[in-house]
Amino acid sequence: MNKYKIPYLPLSYDLETKAVLKQLNQANKRLAELKGVALTIPNENILVSTLTLQEAKDSSEVENIVTTQDDLYQGAAESLSDFVANAATKEVLNYREALQQGFHLIKNKGVLTSSVIKEIQKI
Repeated sequence: MNKYKIPYLPLSYDLETKAVLKQLNQANKRLAELKGVALTIPNENILVSTLTLQEAKDSSEVENIVTTQDDLYQGAAESLSDFVANAATKEVLNYREALQQGFHLIKNKGVLTSSVIKEIQKI
């Protein structure tokens, strides 16, 4: 099995090819569209909450922490103290809480700092 060797910087080849720049332009356009649509949502927390819940579920599956969408949405809608969730669901909901807290910290500070990262990891 060949191991991948990280190349030294600067790279010996140019990454800014026509194809890459065209894709960069398309990505930029799509992000601008998304930003415009997001601004029309009366409560952006609805979008952020849904996205962070899905991200938490998908990321947790990498660590063999698997739960159902039904359990996640039920747990998110109810207080965790009132909801008897399995360990996997609780873990995913905690992961989501950390993502949301990180989102709000970065939004308020305008930058991701090591103290923000530590705050997210505590959660």
